[in-house]
Amino acid sequence: MKEEIDFFKYTKQIPLVPLIYYSEVRSFEIQFPKANLDSQKKYTKRKINKINRFFLYNMDFIRYVESNSTHFDQQYFTRDYLDTYIITYSKFYFQDPEFSTARDMLLGKVKAYQMFIDYLQKRLLKNGKVTKDRINGSAQIPSLKWTASKTALTELVYALHSNRAINNGNVDIKEIATTLQHIFHYDLGDFYKTYSEIKSRKVSRTKFLDELSSALLSQMDKAEE
Repeated sequence: MKEEIDFFKYTKQIPLVPLIYYSEVRSFEIQFPKANLDSQKKYTKRKINKINRFFLYNMDFIRYVESNSTHFDQQYFTRDYLDTYIITYSKFYFQDPEFSTARDMLLGKVKAYQMFIDYLQKRLLKNGKVTKDRINGSAQIPSLKWTASKTALTELVYALHSNRAINNGNVDIKEIATTLQHIFHYDLGDFYKTYSEIKSRKVSRTKFLDELSSALLSQMDKAEE
């Protein structure tokens, strides 16, 4: 069984990931508008939005893979469970029951799409503003990394949601968390649990937000001196 898991989880991914990646690139380039910069931007953004929805929909599985978990490997990466698990990936790719498991193709798509979204972002920048563009309503800046704490970012996520600051409040808190994790290249982990810990604080339950306000006011005061 270990050999079968290793094959579908690791060995098969070696040819599968580039196959999916280059298939997506080819399909994108074939359908890419040949003229009109605005049409090219809109087409690329729609593709990025579609991939972001894919990441959001499969967040639990992605977290399982990125955390190097193994407790569901038998169900995910052996052929014994192929008929008992719902196949969540597109049937565009050929599936051979003797050469597939419930999640090996999904794993390949996750890895390929992580490469493909980088390709699309570079394509968007190439056909638009070089230093800044808008993807999914957010400013696209080459590399932003969150350097404050996990609880600080969790505070920000919940503050944006509770203040209805994004999409007039018509957005799920999980979507806000996912987007900020992607923008800041940061894994919040179980942010629901983190939020529960924040609520049970003895002193300030909005420590990071208080610090933000204080720092901004201090900067304004210095600028007026």
